[in-house]
Parts: sequence; structure tokens; C-alpha cells
Amino acid sequence: MQPTLSALYIYPVKSCAAVAPQQIDVQPRGLAQDRRWMIVDDKGKFVTGRLYARMPLICATPLAQGLRLEAPGMPALEIATPAPTAARLSVEVWKNQVDALRADAAAGAWLGRYLGTSLHLVHMDDAAHRAVNPDYGQPGDEVSFADGYPQLLISQAALEQLNQRLANPVGMLNFRPNLVVAGTAPHAEDDWKRVRIGEVEFDLVKPCTRCIFTTVDPLRGERSSDGEPLKTLTSYRRTPSGVTFGQNLIARNLGTVRVGDTVHVLA
Repeated sequence: MQPTLSALYIYPVKSCAAVAPQQIDVQPRGLAQDRRWMIVDDKGKFVTGRLYARMPLICATPLAQGLRLEAPGMPALEIATPAPTAARLSVEVWKNQVDALRADAAAGAWLGRYLGTSLHLVHMDDAAHRAVNPDYGQPGDEVSFADGYPQLLISQAALEQLNQRLANPVGMLNFRPNLVVAGTAPHAEDDWKRVRIGEVEFDLVKPCTRCIFTTVDPLRGERSSDGEPLKTLTSYRRTPSGVTFGQNLIARNLGTVRVGDTVHVLA
């Protein structure tokens, strides 16, 4: 069977809810509108669902000039994309510092009320830069506020194999991919080096190592009490670099990808 692109996901705000478009443009930093916004604390350090399990319940819908924020028990809030002349804030995402634009204070107040702590929302515009780890990328490769690489791909069969081992199956969104591929063996992507999807060629540069965020149910905003599915993954997907599930990608040209596109394995 020929592999096909079976789903697309973007996460407009890092660690918040997924949006599932049927097609999307691939840009130098990743899929369009994917993780161009991020929540930070008063020190400018990134905040994720690893700490606040309810973050995946925050739905951020991209608008023509901003975002619409919604969450259980909260009034909806529309915020504008900050102008390039807006105040900048040096923020930390993992070990990287990024000069991001500070969003309107109303967004931080809204997020703070929902999560119960002082928070701020920032935006990555074209003037804010964050390089990919040079050990795995090429000079000039950049990434959004995603953990480390512009895109993440997982085979549907890998999830199905995992769920056969679990008492309580989980969904693909526990693993927050951008690209889901059907029609392969489980973890076939581990052996791929380069693929073409639609108009775009991607290098597969590094396995994705998994953390406690996989134990957060994205539909309930709660962490599992039994450590699953990470506990089971650890039993058969442990490597010297960590527990892996999926592959990180870097696009080598721009274009559009669509659900249903054939995935051509080039190397």
C-alpha cells in the first residue's frame, strides 16, 4: 500500500489545542500558523502542558489578524497580532532565547485566570529568529516555538501498535504530531531519511524523544494516574537518547501539503 497523509495538525499556541486543517502551507519555520504563539511566565520562561495539564483545553483559533481564545468556563477573547513596533520580550524556550512580540495584556490576564498564575502571551514574527540544533539541521534552518524542529511525523500504524498494548487506548493527539501517515508498517518512519508529500520534500533528521506530556489527555486536560502511555512506550521504545515515537522533519522547499497526498519515500 502506498503511504498517504491521513491527517494534518497545527497548534497555534504552544501546548494548547490542535487545529486540523485539510491543507496547509509549509513555511521555513514549519506549517503555517503552527506554534507562532507561546505562553510564558513572569520571567519569560515558556509554560507548557507538562506543568499545566489543562493547557490542551485552550483552543486558539487563528484569525486574519490575530487569535480567538476559548477555554472551559471562560469567555471567549479575541486578540490582535502585535504590530512589529510593539514591545519585545526576551523569552526562553528550552535553552533558546527569542526576542518575541508581547501580546496585549488582556491575553495574559485571561490565561492567568484560567490557569491560576501570572502569565503572558508572546508572538513570533518574521523578525524573531530561533535556529534548529546545528547537529541535525543545515545553516539557516529555523523553527517556531515547537520543541526543537519544524515538523513532527508519526505513522498511524505506530499508534495502533501502541494501543494494542494499552488497557486504555490513547489518541494521536497525545503525541502532538503535525503529519500523520497511513498505509505503512508500525514505525516505518524510523527508516526514512527523505520524503516528498505534495509539493514539499522533507528531511527526517531526528527521532522525537517523548516526555510526561504524552500522559496528558488532550480532551480532558488531565494527566493519567498510571503513567500511560509513556510507561508502556518505555518498555519497547527506549533508546540511548530516550523513549522515541515519531520523527522530526525539516522541509527543504516551500509548498502546500494536503490530507490525502501520497507520501513518496525518497531515501
